[in-house]
Amino acid sequence: MRETIARRLTAAKQTIPHYQLSMTVNVEKTLAMRKAVNDKLAAQKSDVKVSVNDFIVKAVAAACKRVPAVNAHWMDSFIRQYSNVDVSVAVATPSGLITPILFNADSRGVIDLSKNMKELAQKAKDNKLQPQDYQGGTVTVSNLGMFGITMFNAIINPPQSLILACGGLQEIVIPDKDSPQGFRVAKFVTLTASADHRVIDGAVGAQWMKALQENLEDPANMIL
Repeated sequence: MRETIARRLTAAKQTIPHYQLSMTVNVEKTLAMRKAVNDKLAAQKSDVKVSVNDFIVKAVAAACKRVPAVNAHWMDSFIRQYSNVDVSVAVATPSGLITPILFNADSRGVIDLSKNMKELAQKAKDNKLQPQDYQGGTVTVSNLGMFGITMFNAIINPPQSLILACGGLQEIVIPDKDSPQGFRVAKFVTLTASADHRVIDGAVGAQWMKALQENLEDPANMIL
């Protein structure tokens, strides 16, 4: 497994012209929606609990529908653009990194994605993933926020054209005219997209990041 990872990442770094785009996003409304969803699930005595990462996956899928040029792969002599958004999610296992796929993430709800992700993560840790569980995917999400990382650059997962690196929650002081002090502390996350310049021009990548920001700063955008 380490040999496969080494070969693929070396090829990706040597052959894909990476560039990075970073944005620090206010996620207070996403956190509020997550709390509301989890409170409702708890009231129903459900054992499901959605995570911030589940909302990020959904926001990524929704952004790919709004800027479909990102949801595409370089195929040497042409670019293949996909209508469905299959989000690969990086999972750490004892033997290495693997990226199980949440298929058709753009047309699924956050609770459904959360259940599926937990099943895939457990299968990955038990070394029970089948090739169809991790081969494919149109875009990747890698989240190291739970380890206290605030920002990082990820290597593209070929043949994909974009991978989103997610840092952890940060508290940042922002202006607030409604506050007696004139400021307040808000919760932000720094997101960094690594993109393949052969497929995604800088302006297109920036449009995608803007769509992602809008989805996370106001989750209602994900269903519009």
